[in-house]
Amino acid sequence: MELRDNVETGETESLSEWFYVPIPAEAPTTKEQEKLSGVVKNVHRKLRRKYREVGDFDKIWREHCEDEQTLSEYALAMKNLADNHWTKKCEGEGRIEWCRSVCQEYFLDGGMKRMLGKDEKSATHAMGLNSASVSAQPGGPIPSLVSQPGKMRLLDVGSCFNPFLRFDEFLTVGIDIVPAVESVYKCDFLNLQLQQPLQLAGDAVDAFLRQLHNPIDSLPAQLFHVVVFSLLLSYFPSPYQRWLCCKKAHELLELHGLLLIITPDSSHQNRHALMMRSWRVAVESLGFKRYKYIKYSHMHLIAFRKVSLATTSDLVSRNYPEMLYIPQDFHSNEDEECGDERVQVRSEFEDDQLAWGFTELPDTPYDSDSGESQGSSVPSFHELEDPILLQS
Repeated sequence: MELRDNVETGETESLSEWFYVPIPAEAPTTKEQEKLSGVVKNVHRKLRRKYREVGDFDKIWREHCEDEQTLSEYALAMKNLADNHWTKKCEGEGRIEWCRSVCQEYFLDGGMKRMLGKDEKSATHAMGLNSASVSAQPGGPIPSLVSQPGKMRLLDVGSCFNPFLRFDEFLTVGIDIVPAVESVYKCDFLNLQLQQPLQLAGDAVDAFLRQLHNPIDSLPAQLFHVVVFSLLLSYFPSPYQRWLCCKKAHELLELHGLLLIITPDSSHQNRHALMMRSWRVAVESLGFKRYKYIKYSHMHLIAFRKVSLATTSDLVSRNYPEMLYIPQDFHSNEDEECGDERVQVRSEFEDDQLAWGFTELPDTPYDSDSGESQGSSVPSFHELEDPILLQS
């Protein structure tokens, strides 16, 4: 070890210790990531600003889909973030692996059977039937993937770079308004036309999906086992557009299929608990039931299962579309221009109140809902005022 004298103390010290200075090697990567994230956020802010000014989300979305330069920059930034930043920090991989694990547990490891059993018990309890009459009743048809595991047909909406394509257990169809890779089909999901369901065997349906033509303008209903909205819903400036996406997902799913929603949120778990509860009510109104929920450090991940063949569109009793709100919906244009620094909405005391009031949110990674009522002294969501009404 090389030694040198310290001029100030007269002591001898090793160069290896004297030159040990932490070097911020991640600085260039962080700057690049911030730049790419800025591209993505600016597109979202521009859409929301136009929606506030114009109010016609159909017109705004049509013009957005025609802006090829902005869309190409957005797609390139998203792919760069996924390839060079999220993978290294396991952020992107975390959400993809979560989707994969939920599908495997639900379709291949008995999750669907358990949920169907709980549904039957709940229905029996509601009807006041005894166990003898239940055992005498024939069970409903078991979906094909429960008894005969095969490839899960997965639609990845807003796919960008088709992350599920590498998994053999999925027959993946990735769609995006501007694909970043050739394996993703060009498709505007909001304006996708739905056709009558295919009356074909499973193998024939798989063959149909492998022969899709680009771009995709229409698809048969009840075609997929899984629909994925990964960082998709917050892209849209209008809650009604988010609701339309969930409605279309319900129509595209087979009965008992899964809708997987990942939406960004860097706040702590309970900060937007009311929003997540509102989302749950809105999505379940279409004919879903929540299956699993988890909060990562930068996102919410929610799995819903399709429990009714018909898609419900009840817009009379409650304004369900408006319940799919995000915090940015209530920001002014001035707030958007200031970026993320002025996003402090509630005090810590209010956070603590929400944390107490919504203790049903899970502390463990997975939360399976049985659909049965749970005793609690906390008022249910229907006993509280809608957050949208409070805001207006």
